[in-house]
Amino acid sequence: MPAHISRDDVAHVAKLARLSVDDAELDTFTAQLGAILEHAEDVEALDLADVPPTSHPFDLVNVLRPDEPGATLTSDAALAGAPQAEDGRFRVPTILGEAP
Repeated sequence: MPAHISRDDVAHVAKLARLSVDDAELDTFTAQLGAILEHAEDVEALDLADVPPTSHPFDLVNVLRPDEPGATLTSDAALAGAPQAEDGRFRVPTILGEAP
């Protein structure tokens, strides 16, 4: 993987993405993408033959509490904090101009 990227390459990618970039941005993006490619080259050069594939560097376990039934809110208590309520339900604005 070549680490060198030219201004023309960046301009071409910007054109494909339909991005308008000026000369200063081309210089900035060329330098930034070049640094990213150099880093990718460094990673590619690592010997990872004995490293098992992982999805995360640390062993993770769920830290969820057990799901146990408990006291719940009454309808009136749940609706008490609502900006608007009607007929025992939350009242929300209509969506896409449709009437209920």
